[in-house]
Amino acid sequence: MFFKETNAHKQGFIFIGAALIVLLISNLGLAATIVMGDFSWESVQVHNRIAGFILEHGYGHEIEYMFGESIPILLGLARGDVDVVTELWLDNLYEAVLEGVAAEEIISLGANYPDAPQGWYVPTYVIEGDPKRGIEAVAPDLKTVFDLKNYAHLFPDQMDRNKGRFYNAPTGWVAHDINNAKIEAYGLAETFTSFNTGSDAGLSTAILRAYDRGEPIVAYNWEPNWVVGLLDLTLLEEPAYDPRQWNDDFGTAYPASKVHIFVNSEFPVKAPRAAGFLANYNTTLEQTNEFLAYMEEENAGLEDVALWFLANNTETWQSWIIDQEIVEKVNKALAGELE
Repeated sequence: MFFKETNAHKQGFIFIGAALIVLLISNLGLAATIVMGDFSWESVQVHNRIAGFILEHGYGHEIEYMFGESIPILLGLARGDVDVVTELWLDNLYEAVLEGVAAEEIISLGANYPDAPQGWYVPTYVIEGDPKRGIEAVAPDLKTVFDLKNYAHLFPDQMDRNKGRFYNAPTGWVAHDINNAKIEAYGLAETFTSFNTGSDAGLSTAILRAYDRGEPIVAYNWEPNWVVGLLDLTLLEEPAYDPRQWNDDFGTAYPASKVHIFVNSEFPVKAPRAAGFLANYNTTLEQTNEFLAYMEEENAGLEDVALWFLANNTETWQSWIIDQEIVEKVNKALAGELE
């Protein structure tokens, strides 16, 4: 289900635009403490630290990070206990977000990064080979999910050697049941079994182990994710997303997930310059994949990953800031942290 603009949503954007113009000119208010919602996944926590570092050292705000799951943090945002969430997945909280926007309790400042894909991935060397590793292409014609039936023998299931193994999302995830329905819809039930990986870590470990060995594997995954950032994987093509077909048997590509920055509706009044900065905050899927891969490879903490991003994406973060004096403050603080 996609996030749809309602009149209230459009009015919210009109409000944010008007508020920012007026308040940025007048430069009202002192640097208030900003509470950022720390959801339980790592990408949002890093984005919070990236934005938080700039808000603290450039704009003079004290920053607090409030940990919580999706609904409690969203409720806190509506009440004003939380000021900002930098990575709110709209499709996962569709009804709750609409209610908050309609009640003029929360406002979107726009997308953090482009719509996020998910689907079935294989290592690129399965299709193209990897001469540096001495790996030959074993499935050069593998492009779509429908082609998998011709290559089931490359992905043998350890429990049923007559079938291939698809590494599914863990049981309990919505994607697990959707992927099982896709196996049926794509005519793969006779050639593939669905393997429960048990956890996010189990799924990632299975992909990484096969990749290190240069073995074929087909598995569910999504972006942004450290696995996609660290490894060279190819997303298999599916029929273009069609809501009717999706609601019938899930026999299309996943709808791309919209990921926005949201603030409490009073935040532009509380911290107008900070709201202007966050409205400009924009990254790419590749950048998020890269810092998650760095985090995994280096076993780095959240603050260290944020500093790594800022040091390696100078042009990006400076484009978010309209005041050169603030850029200089951030650069000075960054230089001190990196010494």
